[in-house]
Amino acid sequence: MSPRDHFDVGDAALAAQLFGQQNQHLKLIEKKLGIRLASKGALVTLSGEQAQVQVGHRLLEELSALLRDGMPLYPTDVDYAIRILSADSSIHLKEIFLDTVFVSARKKIIAPKSVAQKEYIDNIRQNHVVFGIGPAGTGKTYLAMAMAVAALMRKEVSRIMLVRPAVEAGEKLGFLPGDLAEKVNPYLRPLYDALYDMIDLERGQEMVETGVVEVAPLAFMRGRTLNDAFVILDEAQNTTAEQMKMFLTRLGFGSRAVITGDVTQVDLPRGSYSGLLHVMDVLEGVPGIAFNHFTDVDVVRHPIVQSIVQAYQAAERRGPTSKHRLQG
Repeated sequence: MSPRDHFDVGDAALAAQLFGQQNQHLKLIEKKLGIRLASKGALVTLSGEQAQVQVGHRLLEELSALLRDGMPLYPTDVDYAIRILSADSSIHLKEIFLDTVFVSARKKIIAPKSVAQKEYIDNIRQNHVVFGIGPAGTGKTYLAMAMAVAALMRKEVSRIMLVRPAVEAGEKLGFLPGDLAEKVNPYLRPLYDALYDMIDLERGQEMVETGVVEVAPLAFMRGRTLNDAFVILDEAQNTTAEQMKMFLTRLGFGSRAVITGDVTQVDLPRGSYSGLLHVMDVLEGVPGIAFNHFTDVDVVRHPIVQSIVQAYQAAERRGPTSKHRLQG
């Protein structure tokens, strides 16, 4: 007979929020943990493999505590919570989900959604230079942007610099049509999008026009010294070792930097060595510098993104097969 456990929410209104509309939260927990959940009033009966039942009980405890503290609960939050507690059931979700980084203009609360994201945020608070390395969808750039905007609002810095190398998939600025602004904007658009998701469009544009926020290609950094700034270098896997050194040595007094990238997505010309790979060897262990490594477990976009990342990683481990080769 399968082990059984009971969890009493103790409050009908709270139970309704915990269970989700038409019990969708309970159904998600069942699917992810492979256990059975039956609800009656505010009582949940859990049955299944003992270890998973214990994780399920802890999950219900922790999610109830979040609801009591006023946090609204969505299916995505339940999914993130399952991932966290499946890896370590001793973790308190409050320490992660209630660590508010910034509240956007649309009243959206920006907070970490995984253990790695929480460590990343803490490292940005405690260090001068932080590297966020991992696959797409792990929140590396978005959280860095939130930390930058929060620091600006608290007057800890006087400006934000958002930087990207303008070389992707073999394209260089000289080969793109139009004037300089038209050439660089396609590369910098994701940074603008993240900024305007946190600050209303009108205020964000005003900040850009007055230079409080500067969005620029990496090539524009040469020869500059950045004081009292929060600097974010995105897509850093597409820097060369020389460019990475140039960027890091631009930092001046009162400045801090966050460098993000995915070492599996290098688009540099053949024969070039990624500055992000190089700097991981050069600066590892240097005081005031922290490295955060994200995995597919930390993907916080639509759940399908995590599945896509995992599928590509599995394909890379297998290597190319005959059906992937062009027929000539």
